[in-house]
Amino acid sequence: MIKFKNELPFVEDTSLYDIIKVCNTPFYIYSQEIITQKVKYTKKILGENIFFSVKSNSNQAILKLMNSLNIGADVVSIGELKRSLNAGFPPNKIIFEGVGKSKEDLIYAIQKNIRLINTESLEEIKLIQKLASEKNKMVNIGVRLNPNIDGGTISKITTGKKTDKFGIDINEVENIVNLISNCSNLNLIGISCHIGSQISNIDAYKNTFIEMKKAANKFISLGIEIKHVDLGGGFHVQYNKDEPQFKIEDMKKELDLCFNSSTYKLSFEPGRYLIAEAGILVTSIINSKQNGGINYLIVDAGMNTLIRPAMYNAHHDIETISKSSDNSLIYTVAGPICESSDIFIKNILLSEQNIDDILIIKNTGAYGKVMSSTYNTRSLPAEVLVNKENFAMIYVPEKIENNIGEDIIPSWL
Repeated sequence: MIKFKNELPFVEDTSLYDIIKVCNTPFYIYSQEIITQKVKYTKKILGENIFFSVKSNSNQAILKLMNSLNIGADVVSIGELKRSLNAGFPPNKIIFEGVGKSKEDLIYAIQKNIRLINTESLEEIKLIQKLASEKNKMVNIGVRLNPNIDGGTISKITTGKKTDKFGIDINEVENIVNLISNCSNLNLIGISCHIGSQISNIDAYKNTFIEMKKAANKFISLGIEIKHVDLGGGFHVQYNKDEPQFKIEDMKKELDLCFNSSTYKLSFEPGRYLIAEAGILVTSIINSKQNGGINYLIVDAGMNTLIRPAMYNAHHDIETISKSSDNSLIYTVAGPICESSDIFIKNILLSEQNIDDILIIKNTGAYGKVMSSTYNTRSLPAEVLVNKENFAMIYVPEKIENNIGEDIIPSWL
């Protein structure tokens, strides 16, 4: 994403140093060009029925951009639903997912007449019927099925095995149909699934497609007109340059083979795949030290800024933008948080670095800022969107004093 012109770093046609002048590190930068290209290419391969997974990056500017590219929104909370509506997504292009929708969440979604509420249990179907009846409304619902397929990803982001908390067992189709037949205010129009994130195994997709086609056919044989089959997302992103690159075209071949004669529409809900590679995290070196023979670079971004390495042992490549020395050293890049897990990368070879030098943490457009926190009473990171030679702050951090001021001290203290 960083390109060099006359040895100076640029994002698109914008100088990184111009951004640093007005934005204190750490901060996220997103490239509008890369997002646009990724969305258009994904639509070219998979078709028009793409719904952006808002949980991957919910900034209003990003959502506005996604809406302008004529894709829908896939939300998992009332907050994300409100964000999507506020960003301009039409209600009929919003799908509401999530294993834990409250009564209040469902009432709000029903009132807004969104495209679809994907249900995750028989109990939730009963609740929506009750609420819809009280509001005298017909509500479109889908059923998220659990196909019991292991996508081969890490345990913390798998969602398609029968022991995971998501969806309804795929063998419960008859029970679902029997229940729906007694729900006069519900219109079951689709089924969906999601087997996890960072899935690169084409066979996992193939097996999922086969199971979902069987399920769709069974619903149809039992008198339910299935109009939509949502096959989820979770497409692999190449965080480590040494990893094999996931080819969406290979998945599309299996998709065509499986659904070549189907009458219903297919849809997908990628998030990370559309935006991860469009983002970087810019951070400054605030200290360097050596402990036990390890050369530490302490940067101002921490696990509060980007939690993925600490939570998932996730890898993010790191690069320098200035060559302070012809010498190179093996470093461990760590954050300032008072936790031993606050490490971004170990044993990375970089040109010798100094305090105030800038490092770039790559592929952080997804699950970066959205998962950040004020742990250790630190500000959330800023966000910047670049469009050719223009850039704009799309999130300005709240002052720490304001954050502290939100605490309420009871009168007896």
